[in-house]
Amino acid sequence: MSFSVVLIVKMKSEYNISGMTCQGCVNNVKNGLESLDGVDNVVVSLEEEKVWIESDSKFSVDELQKVVGHYVIKEAHSDNISTGELPQPSIQTYKPLILIILFILMTSILAQYPFANFSWQIWMRHFMAGFFIVFSFFKILNLAEFASSYSMYDWVAGRWFTWGYIYPFVELGLGILYLINFFPLATNWVTIIILGVSSLGVIQSNLQKRKIKCACLGDVFNLPMSTVTIVEDVGMMSMAALMIFFGN
Repeated sequence: MSFSVVLIVKMKSEYNISGMTCQGCVNNVKNGLESLDGVDNVVVSLEEEKVWIESDSKFSVDELQKVVGHYVIKEAHSDNISTGELPQPSIQTYKPLILIILFILMTSILAQYPFANFSWQIWMRHFMAGFFIVFSFFKILNLAEFASSYSMYDWVAGRWFTWGYIYPFVELGLGILYLINFFPLATNWVTIIILGVSSLGVIQSNLQKRKIKCACLGDVFNLPMSTVTIVEDVGMMSMAALMIFFGN
């Protein structure tokens, strides 16, 4: 008489997931993952934005993404909050951001050449047009990754994930409005409101010393969240306020 023993090993995998805002989202994610063959148990945490899957074998992120819909799922070790993936803040780290801003600055100044009647108000308008158009371009290159990163610190995107997909196009629209000087008063007020709300999440993340990725340049550059992002938002809000004050 012979006996054979079949040892079945269950795998437990942890993932980060963003875009959930309510218990209904949790149920959608759970039901989607449980529909995969070989999945025995799924635990979803709305507060921690994590998913734990117990299964016969490990699934690829692409397989999981297909069944969770518009929610963004990632390997736990690949989350932007991981301190190991983010460089330390330094001049070299922010070199791409600095160069982009310098190029926009130079272009917005040269737009008034030969400077016979140089206007600071026109310069600010051109600078903000260039800023919004260029920064929206980098975000639109990979909307899904931007939305995922943005939802980690922005108050609105954290509760309404779709806002992360809309925001780059709002920036693009503002850039065009500044460029053609269309409805300047409304454009400036919208800028102050949108960047004001966005900066609240940035300030909170900095106060909590969270090690997360800044989404200002989308997924193209790996920039850590820091006071640089606050200065960026506050600077743009200040320009918008000055243009309202001077009636441009």
